[in-house]
Amino acid sequence: MAITRGHRFPIEFDEAFPQGLVMVGEVSPDNEYQSREDRAAGRPARQRIDETTGKRQWKVAVTDPSEVNAKRASFEITFLADVQPVPATTEVLPGMRPIELEGLTAEPRVAGNGEFKYQSFVFRATGFKAATSGSGRSKAPAAGEQSAKAA
Repeated sequence: MAITRGHRFPIEFDEAFPQGLVMVGEVSPDNEYQSREDRAAGRPARQRIDETTGKRQWKVAVTDPSEVNAKRASFEITFLADVQPVPATTEVLPGMRPIELEGLTAEPRVAGNGEFKYQSFVFRATGFKAATSGSGRSKAPAAGEQSAKAA
């Protein structure tokens, strides 16, 4: 039995990103291309719909701290959801927050040009979950708790 092109493999967040991810910026709609004529005519941009699930597509830029190649450390994650996903964590720096994803899938792709091709993945998720402790990510202490560094 062959695996069809475009198959999405479910994967655990900790397996794909052992040191977690850092979200840079905000979640925004993944809109279809709009021509200059469409913009001039005042036609609204249409949000992309995932062909497999029928859900709206949202995108966000992320950085993977465990990636050693700087050019591959930052990429976009596509969310498949009816409403805009909202991160469950707070910003650690302006515009940056540690995140964990739920419903994560990976679709293998070939990237690069000419003889410089390499294996890459298109990651999709269904939403955010609160960052937990372990795997290089930190969890905010509950009320009345202190972190080990503060004690």
